[in-house]
Amino acid sequence: MTTLWDTSGSAVVKELAAQRRTGGAVMSGVALTLVVVADEGRVGEAEEAAAAAAELHPCRLLIVVRRQIDAPVPRLDAEVLIGGRLGPGEAVVMRMYGRLGLHAESVVLPLLAADAPVVTWWHERPPARIATDALGVIANRRVTDSAMAVDPLAALGTRAEDYAPGDTDLAWTRSTPWRATLASTLDSVAGRRGDAVRILGGRVEGDPANATAQLIAGWLSSRCGVRIPVEPGSRTPGHSGVNGVLLQLDQGEELRLQDDRKGSAIISQPYRPDALVALPDRSLGELIGEELRRLDSDEPYSEALEAATGVTGLAGHPATREHVWFDPMRPAEEPAAEPRSAAGAAAPAVPADSADDDEVAEAGEHDADQPDADQAIPG
Repeated sequence: MTTLWDTSGSAVVKELAAQRRTGGAVMSGVALTLVVVADEGRVGEAEEAAAAAAELHPCRLLIVVRRQIDAPVPRLDAEVLIGGRLGPGEAVVMRMYGRLGLHAESVVLPLLAADAPVVTWWHERPPARIATDALGVIANRRVTDSAMAVDPLAALGTRAEDYAPGDTDLAWTRSTPWRATLASTLDSVAGRRGDAVRILGGRVEGDPANATAQLIAGWLSSRCGVRIPVEPGSRTPGHSGVNGVLLQLDQGEELRLQDDRKGSAIISQPYRPDALVALPDRSLGELIGEELRRLDSDEPYSEALEAATGVTGLAGHPATREHVWFDPMRPAEEPAAEPRSAAGAAAPAVPADSADDDEVAEAGEHDADQPDADQAIPG
C-alpha cells in the first residue's frame, strides 16, 4: 500500500500503474468499476463490504470520502493498493477536502477501468437527486440505501420521483430471501393443485415505517394485483423489518411465512406439515455482491417501488441523466445552474491523459482534453 498526501489525480493514476508493474499484477479480468461514496464514519464498514463483494466480482474499487467541503484549501489524500485489505484487485481510497469534493469526478474518471461498466454505491444518506452527483451520472447502475435516511418512507418516495432504469436500493436487496421463499412456496401450492394460484388478499406483518417491509408489500401487490398492506405485528421485527407474511389464497386456503428469530422462517401451507427454511440476516458485503450480479434494469424493483409509493410510470423514465450542478454551500433558494454535461447509458471512456500510465486504459477509447483533478478545483 502507498499513501499519497496532498496529491493529484494524475499522481494517483501513475502510482496505480507503477504498483501494477512492480507487483506483476494483471487486471485483464476486471468485470466493472465499483465507486463507493461513504461518510468518514462509515468508511471502515464500506471497505469491508466492498472487499467482500470484490472477491466475488473482480473489479477496480474506488472509494470516495468527501470531507470538510468548507475547508479553505482543496486537498486530495489517497491510498493505492493492489491486493491486501480491500480484496485481490486494485483499489484506491480517496479523501477529498474543500471544494475538490464537489468535483470528485475529475479524480475518479481517469481511474475507471476501460470498457467496463461502472457501479456507484452510496454508503451514506441517499442523494435527493442523483443528477446532482456526477459520480451517479457516470454510472450504469446506482445503489442507494433508503434505510440510512432519516425518514425511510420519504426516501422511498424520493427514489421513485428520481427513478431511472439502473437504480436500485439495498432496502430492496434485503427482501430477496423473503421474496424467493414466498415464490417457491406458491409454486409448490400450484404444483400440488396442478393449476395456478390466485392471491385474494393478505398482509405483511412488521414495521410500517421500514423500507424493506414496504417494498415486500409493494412487490406482492404488483405481482398479485391486489393491495397487500404492512401492518404492525405482535412482536418487534428484526433487522429486515418483517415478522411474517400472510397470504389468503383462492379455494379458501392460507399461506403463512413466519420469522422464528433464529435465522430461519416457518412455512405454513395447506395440506403440508410446517417446514423450516433458512432466512438469515445477510452482511452488507453479501448485499452488495448480489447487486453486482446484474447490471441491467431491475423491473421487479421499479414495480414494487411504484406500488409502495403510489408514483406511477417509472418504466417510462429515461435511462440517462444530465448532470445538474449543485453547490451545498449555496443558499437553498438559489436556483440551480443549467446542466453542464450529458451522460449516456454506456460507461464513460478513460481519459487520454492516463493512457500512457495505465495498461488497462490502453485498450479503451479515450476522451480528449479531459481536465486534470488540479485544473477542476475552483480558485
